[in-house]
Amino acid sequence: MLRRAALGHDGTMHRTEPPLAAIAICLAALAGFVDALAFTSLGGFFASFMSGNSTRLGVGLGSGRSGDAIIAIALVMSFVAGVILASVIVRARPRHDKALVMAAVTAFLAIAAVVAGIAPGSLVLMLLALAMGTENGILHRDGEVSVGLTYMTGALVRTGQRLAGALMGDADRWGWVPWLLLWAGFVAGVVLGVGAQAYMGWKALWFAAAASAVLTLLIGRIGRAAPYQP
Repeated sequence: MLRRAALGHDGTMHRTEPPLAAIAICLAALAGFVDALAFTSLGGFFASFMSGNSTRLGVGLGSGRSGDAIIAIALVMSFVAGVILASVIVRARPRHDKALVMAAVTAFLAIAAVVAGIAPGSLVLMLLALAMGTENGILHRDGEVSVGLTYMTGALVRTGQRLAGALMGDADRWGWVPWLLLWAGFVAGVVLGVGAQAYMGWKALWFAAAASAVLTLLIGRIGRAAPYQP
């Protein structure tokens, strides 16, 4: 159930909670879609991949490209601000935390779409990074992020670890599948985002905002159906 933690104590996604797993994959696809729009539209910066932006920061500082460095650090700070906001919501409203966090993501994406229609530029990127940082607060355990939804390095590491365990005879022979599907969802979102950007430009952001609104409603419904567990 969505009210439970996204991971078991051994780091394995609960396969007994298909709505949670499906939502996680959809959220990863949303992040991939948004990241593709940001990367292809505004100079190769990322909305969700802060390792990439950190690299851009270092390269900018090392090569004297102060403009790139400023944008990169602003994106990192926006992402962290989103994580902070999600954490505050989780602690302040634990009974409705996931729906409220997702509602904030939807609001930021909608605002970014409006701004993109008026003055596309760095401010849109920062709003998208804020949304992606916030999204990472959807799935948590004891107030800490348990599944990174907007960056896939952890998912690939888990895939490799679970595959190694399966090859060595662990009882859970298919524990790698949910992590691989999470990564595949992200990549699928990137593919859709690139296609949407090619045909619609920044107007494609409205698709991201609409998808986020649908996910907000779904998360709210699952949360109401699940018993509250403090």
